[in-house]
Amino acid sequence: MRQHLIEEPGELLGPDGSLLQKGYSTRGVLRYNRERIKAAPWKIKEWDFYQISNGRFCVQLTIGHVSYAGTISVKAFEFATGKHVEASNMLALPFNRLRMPASAEQGDLAYEGKNMRMRFELSEGKRRLICQANPANGPKVDIDLELSQPDRTAMVIATPFDERKSFFYYNHKINCMPAGGTAVVGDIAVKFNPRDAFGLLDWGRGVWPFRHEWYWGNGSGYVGGKRFGFNIGYGFGNTSAATENMLFYDGRAHKIGRVSFDLAGGGYMSRKSFTSDDGRFEMEFTPIYDHVTKTKLLFVDNCCHQVFGKFNGKAVLDDGKTIEVKDLVAFAEHAVNRW
Repeated sequence: MRQHLIEEPGELLGPDGSLLQKGYSTRGVLRYNRERIKAAPWKIKEWDFYQISNGRFCVQLTIGHVSYAGTISVKAFEFATGKHVEASNMLALPFNRLRMPASAEQGDLAYEGKNMRMRFELSEGKRRLICQANPANGPKVDIDLELSQPDRTAMVIATPFDERKSFFYYNHKINCMPAGGTAVVGDIAVKFNPRDAFGLLDWGRGVWPFRHEWYWGNGSGYVGGKRFGFNIGYGFGNTSAATENMLFYDGRAHKIGRVSFDLAGGGYMSRKSFTSDDGRFEMEFTPIYDHVTKTKLLFVDNCCHQVFGKFNGKAVLDDGKTIEVKDLVAFAEHAVNRW
């Protein structure tokens, strides 16, 4: 398939709230202006999600909202044992009180609550993630992590929806950020080392249908001493202009075609195959841990299986170079949501 590369800087949304350009880029060239959204305030969704993993432990930090409800959360889990600890603050009717940055490439984000505080700080080539919590009924949290960002290469996509022209998703994902520091969440304590730990940012802004579903996969690691990563996904919005499927190698992005995978088929913990229509991403996936998230409250009904496992296979770069991938611990997820 032909995919539209967005190269010219400009506004994300037109005066009528529709996307001015549809497609992908490797930098955040379009400007997200919340005031141009033509939808009810309670339909706007915004989040910053960070994940740090070293193949044995994983820590996730989220600041986000769906306008009528918000969440500040930290999760930690160990793949081998399935031990899982989390702490969170739920916010009622936050709307724009969180002041989410209009770009993934600039602007700090902070939350200060009674028993929890969380900060995402950006500086040149670095991101610092801080969280402290000491709730009366919950785990103590003390996190101070630094992600190095040697380059600004990313997967950025502007996706429309067929249901309404005012529906859109603007997504910025950053892979391959070496991560160091410490994270204590209850009785899980991890010291991350940049030699084997990587951070991921999933930055999302948009308005989309109440009922939706997606498939997403992502991973980062070292292959032959070089940083290698991938982002794959489908099922969310109209991706005829571009997919979110991309390879990263030594600081450069390589666009690939459509990737298909059936995560639920045969059970989430069964072995899976991942195949791209251009033959540039061929992987076998052996699950090791299924991180299941379910939320059911009033009209909200969400379920997500984020399955971590080992990827083995090949990825082909734009110049034809083949990257042999062996036992790269990464994830694939399937989400079915009503919110």
